[in-house]
Amino acid sequence: MSVKFRRKSVDPTPAGGSTGDGAHADDAAGATAPVGPYDSAELPPGDGERVDLGSLLIAAAPDRELRLQVDERTGEVQAVLLTGTDGALELRAFAAPRNGDLWSELRPRIVAEMAQRGGTATEREGRFGTELLCDLPVTRADGQSATQPSRIIGINGPRWLLRATLLGRPAVDPEAGREWEDVVTNVAVRRGAGAVPPGEPLPVTMPEGARRLG
Repeated sequence: MSVKFRRKSVDPTPAGGSTGDGAHADDAAGATAPVGPYDSAELPPGDGERVDLGSLLIAAAPDRELRLQVDERTGEVQAVLLTGTDGALELRAFAAPRNGDLWSELRPRIVAEMAQRGGTATEREGRFGTELLCDLPVTRADGQSATQPSRIIGINGPRWLLRATLLGRPAVDPEAGREWEDVVTNVAVRRGAGAVPPGEPLPVTMPEGARRLG
């Protein structure tokens, strides 16, 4: 089930929120300015409105719609998707060690999972470091066999990992992919203070005012 909702202004640093060591870049004056994806504790001043999904804080993106895939039985959010006319971006956040490299640990597992499902996953260097180009055999609605391309990006943050999966044209077209990469840089992750084992998904919550579709 999908949901569509209006944006809501959020406080990115609630009590008990993360105070991690997010990435920075030097500006022209020599000071440091955050570079996204952001830790929720280090959002730049005047960041504006975001949709509060618990572990993910999503800013509005032009010509893209934010959708949540919800398990009808449990009511739990299964996937966070930004969709557009040329493809989609799936976002997931995971708990990670403070100084670890969870993405390097997860990549071989993803490669093995793709192979088990009859697909392929190839490493390459991209804007965010090592990423995976994947092809997975699927059966279309008309019963015909096809291949679904995807491009999986992993970004290590302070005690979290953001996994961004590009689907459709952005997975195979560099020009289209760059526009979606810019969307990834505007995502913020809220790790929270609770104990979560490394590799476990961070909880995603339904925002207030969400409107169910269908």
